[in-house]
Amino acid sequence: MPLLIDSHSHFDAPEFNVDRDAVLARARAAGVTRQIVPAIAASGWHALRDLCTSCSGLHPAYGLHPMYLAEHRPVHLDELAAFAARERTVAIGECGLDFHVEGLDAEAQRMYFVRQLEIAREIDLPVILHARRALDEVTAALRRIGGLRGVVHSFSGSIEQAQQLWKLGICIGIGGPVTYDRASRLRGIVATMPAEFLLLETDSPDQPLSTHRGMRNEPARLLEVLTTVAALRGESEDVVAATTSRNAERLFGL
Repeated sequence: MPLLIDSHSHFDAPEFNVDRDAVLARARAAGVTRQIVPAIAASGWHALRDLCTSCSGLHPAYGLHPMYLAEHRPVHLDELAAFAARERTVAIGECGLDFHVEGLDAEAQRMYFVRQLEIAREIDLPVILHARRALDEVTAALRRIGGLRGVVHSFSGSIEQAQQLWKLGICIGIGGPVTYDRASRLRGIVATMPAEFLLLETDSPDQPLSTHRGMRNEPARLLEVLTTVAALRGESEDVVAATTSRNAERLFGL
């Protein structure tokens, strides 16, 4: 069985509180031996740290997610810089911009996002990026600040937008959406993209696969993402698993 890294799993989410041990066991049985678990708000950093310390194969990232803007305070940015420098973390994130959700202050999002990019550069960590209806602006910020590496998770843009990210050395994360036949643009990009920029993810408990519509997603289903991606690329599952695992190891310093 191929060994896999879920590059984006919110395994600390309350949806897993009732059966987290069983979910983790299923993931390991499916070959998903490691998970990158990004934070969404300062209130969850300590619990995330404790969870990842207690379970082997879980690697935390700390950040301030744009969709949880109401929970963030400017002081959290100073706390993030200190916390990430002090704790064992693999990335800054999840951070970014979301212009899809109504009511989120765009300027406030930008302030939190840009400062998190600066923190990542200052302490030499990759960034885990959320970019919904904001991919061009996220890319422009990466280019402007410079010296960054990371991944745009759940990539949903065009081939031209993907190419701009690759020029900056930024990976793209591919998960459940690629399993839907209607995702023709995304599937075309995955079929031909440079392998060194490809990461696999589930975004658990969100973004269920086409075979599990309306259900809670979980890391074990990364194996189905692998099967789809390998078929699209005309490569063996072993090759895609090995390549994406190496990419994750390199990016996150595993």
